[in-house]
Amino acid sequence: MNWKTLEFEQLSARELYLILRARSAVFVVEQSHVCLDADGRDESSLHVFAVEDMARPMPILAYARIQPGDAEDPEITIDKVLTSPLRRGDGTAEMLVERVLQAIAERWPGHAARVSAPLSLREFYEQFGFRKTEGPYLEHGVPFIGLTRQMRGSQPLLAVRRGERDRAALVNTFEML
Repeated sequence: MNWKTLEFEQLSARELYLILRARSAVFVVEQSHVCLDADGRDESSLHVFAVEDMARPMPILAYARIQPGDAEDPEITIDKVLTSPLRRGDGTAEMLVERVLQAIAERWPGHAARVSAPLSLREFYEQFGFRKTEGPYLEHGVPFIGLTRQMRGSQPLLAVRRGERDRAALVNTFEML
């Protein structure tokens, strides 16, 4: 697995195509989110993703988009979070969030980060220090919540290391990622 953290301009045409394809496969086809995926925010975002053999039909194993805040809303937004169906429950989602938080700490130290996630993934994000700040509300017919994580420089990424009992309970939550 090869991890990349790239600005939009650094993405090759093939990488961008594969990212858009993976997002469409998960959000539009698998989860039936009818929306315009190419929403005009990719150009100003940081893209964190894992790839495997580029010759495979779906080489994107995990992906997240990070949008910087601005003067009006300084929080960093993490969205378009996904893992390939083949990598769910194997720790790839956790590695993705760790890399996303590391990228935020390096590029925007001290800024809070927020994510909107299915209610069923609350515990998954809480293990990284995220706390519920809004919701639940319906998004695409599914209960979602807003979660925020206060960033303090280079604080540890995993707020809590869970035991085997907790890991087994979380395996089912990866079905949504």
